Amino acid sequence: MKMDLKNLYREIVNDHNLHPAHKYEMENPDIVLRGVNPTCGDDITLMLKIMDDTVTEGSFTGSSCAISTASADMMLDNVIGLKTDQARNLIRKFFGMIDGDITDDRELEALNDAACLKDIARMPARVKCALLGWSTLKDILG
Repeated sequence: MKMDLKNLYREIVNDHNLHPAHKYEMENPDIVLRGVNPTCGDDITLMLKIMDDTVTEGSFTGSSCAISTASADMMLDNVIGLKTDQARNLIRKFFGMIDGDITDDRELEALNDAACLKDIARMPARVKCALLGWSTLKDILG
């Protein structure tokens, strides 16, 4: 069973890394913010359109490792269509999951595919990779 979960994790991360739905240069974004992880060289630019306090479109560009790319793509899958306060709540859940403070699978269901990154905390060198997009979004939304 554990091996199946590892394979599922790899499959989800690989799919979001190799085929990120949200990795493109957005035309006329409302907000743009660059996020950099100097430790490993990940460098992304997050772009959002927000209308009526709702994230209506999101994308990112730049160069980043597989985990950083996949995590940013999964994050945007989750927050597009949400009110900004709902997006902030999702950010708190993701950080709580990575920190090990939120372990209840029912609570983590809200993260959808991003919940597959819950074991990243066991890989300290990769934590910043998984958090880069989320940290950048947190900085944007305040």
